[in-house]
Amino acid sequence: MSDVNRIQVAVGIVFNVDGQVLVGQRVVKDRYFAKWEFPGGKVEAGESIADALHREFLEEVGITLGISQPFMEIKHDYPDRSVQLYVRTVNTFSGEVKALEGQALKWVHISELRELDFLQGNQAMIEKLESEYSALNEC
Repeated sequence: MSDVNRIQVAVGIVFNVDGQVLVGQRVVKDRYFAKWEFPGGKVEAGESIADALHREFLEEVGITLGISQPFMEIKHDYPDRSVQLYVRTVNTFSGEVKALEGQALKWVHISELRELDFLQGNQAMIEKLESEYSALNEC
């Protein structure tokens, strides 16, 4: 698919003080229903990736993110859509995590991510997290 038709998505890998990451389960009743993913959402016109990420987390999870850092970019083609994922890591946030859209949310160690049924587009994130952060979570 042409890059011009790709859905631009800001994705956050948010760490808590225990080194766990926040994941959510999709509630949209489509072919990806109940798949796990890292929270985030579509980037709106004129919005920076960081601003989109902050907005999405406030709307969906009820937390205010601290400073985010670029982690990776992924282009992924699903049968019915193509996405450009702008993935950022976040080590600080304020507020209490709440499932504002009725989704399941949970904190998991990086070593536990493979136990969940993630969206295919998230697999490269999991692999990079495992290679870069797994040693930290074993402490």
